[in-house]
Amino acid sequence: MDVFNTILSFIAFSLLGIFVVFCFITLTMILGKSIGDPDYAPVKGTVFNQLFYFNKLHDYHAEVAKTHPTFRLLAPDLSELYTVDPRNIEHILKTNFDKYSKGKYDQDIMTDLFGEGIFVVDDEKWRQQRKLSSYEFSTRVLRDFSCSVFRRNAAKLVRIISEFSHQGQVFDMQDMLMRCTLDSIFKVGFGTELNCLEGSSKEGSEFMKAFDESNALIYWRYVDPLWKLKRFFNIGCEATLKRNIKIIDDFVHGVINTRKAQLEIHQESNVKEDILSRFLIESKKDKETMTDQYLRDIILNFMIAGKDTSANTLSWFFYMLCKNPLVEEKIVQEVRDVTCSHETEQSIDTFVANITDDTLEKMHYLHAALTETLRLYPAVPADGRTAEAADVLPDGHKLKRGDGVFYLAYGMGRMCSIWGEDAEEFRPERWLNNGVFQSQSPFKFIAFHAGPRICLGKDFAYRQMKIVAMTLLHFFKFKLANKTQNVTYKVMFTLHIDKGLPLSAIPRS
Repeated sequence: MDVFNTILSFIAFSLLGIFVVFCFITLTMILGKSIGDPDYAPVKGTVFNQLFYFNKLHDYHAEVAKTHPTFRLLAPDLSELYTVDPRNIEHILKTNFDKYSKGKYDQDIMTDLFGEGIFVVDDEKWRQQRKLSSYEFSTRVLRDFSCSVFRRNAAKLVRIISEFSHQGQVFDMQDMLMRCTLDSIFKVGFGTELNCLEGSSKEGSEFMKAFDESNALIYWRYVDPLWKLKRFFNIGCEATLKRNIKIIDDFVHGVINTRKAQLEIHQESNVKEDILSRFLIESKKDKETMTDQYLRDIILNFMIAGKDTSANTLSWFFYMLCKNPLVEEKIVQEVRDVTCSHETEQSIDTFVANITDDTLEKMHYLHAALTETLRLYPAVPADGRTAEAADVLPDGHKLKRGDGVFYLAYGMGRMCSIWGEDAEEFRPERWLNNGVFQSQSPFKFIAFHAGPRICLGKDFAYRQMKIVAMTLLHFFKFKLANKTQNVTYKVMFTLHIDKGLPLSAIPRS
């Protein structure tokens, strides 16, 4: 035991020594970074600031951006530029799209979890996945299939919450929504019944836990200067991440192998409803590129897009309704009017069966409330690119080759310069014109990204969120279990509510 402790102490002191040297080198390099040059964005600290403010990182960025819409944090070998200026965002994501990439810095951090999926890759691999995905999301088969899955899982969720309500139990709404959307994305995406919502899939629950932990641990790398050393020695959070990724890989490869076997048995079927089946068919044409590992990467990128974004948005949506009961009542009335279902005593299955494409299109106020939720609590609170060449942004600030550029979706939702003096208020009416939803520029409302990489699943996400929200609000009124609880986020790639959202459900009369 003494030898073991000695080894651990040696490693700790070695890491500390390396960290001190790293800080010294950082300071030395920072001194020559044009700190006072007005051609470059004002310096508001170093990347180490983010370590100190990590638990409130997005609010820290937002506060700085209120006085400096574009600012820099300095790192040893590059600058990290942060912006909430819509002109800059359009320049990066559209006008000069080819001058910016995900970059090696981001890819080094993300690849262990997301591999060569669409959110990480550039150039030809991105184009290939984008083209295939674009076709799949545009098919009527996928739209009809996904809506039937969303309706079925929304009905399941109502039955489960009914049990909690009947027994007077508090439940974690975020956990329920995560399980619901995980079941939906696995059925729509991979043709697999996971049954995570009903709690009958131990493997599914372990997968979800490993995936969510990995999401947070990967994001921690952005502020941890020693993560590569930890990965090399397989210690601390990097050891935990490695174990989680093993769980994820085993589970996903099992899904791929199962689906392959099923397709071999049912070769005569021409209609492949789920996305994985379509990619498997495509992989037969290009076996060199589309290996099982590549399919695994595609699956996990669909996972974070299909599970986390919808579940997170719905979680914040129900939180905002608990804080704004008048908005909730307006949505409930719209549901009743549009679905012609003023009686809550009708069966759950009858109600969800009446949620059609036409019904969803008429839900303007609900659409506005969900969009307002995304404005304040975007599913991906910050994202970025790397400059592949020196550039000048529309606000006049220069970039050097290799500099990172991050656009702050969370911060943008709180900018009076963009949304007016009531920017921090939850007000769905800002999206309505004579009761009809009016969209805004995607460079101002960046929740679904913008430019050539704009989210292909935007309509897919809205359909799922509307179906779940309509069904739950038709049958229940929700209250915060603890009104004094400080509801905030956990810092990771997607905007989870930290420690969940405990609610109680009261049946509507």
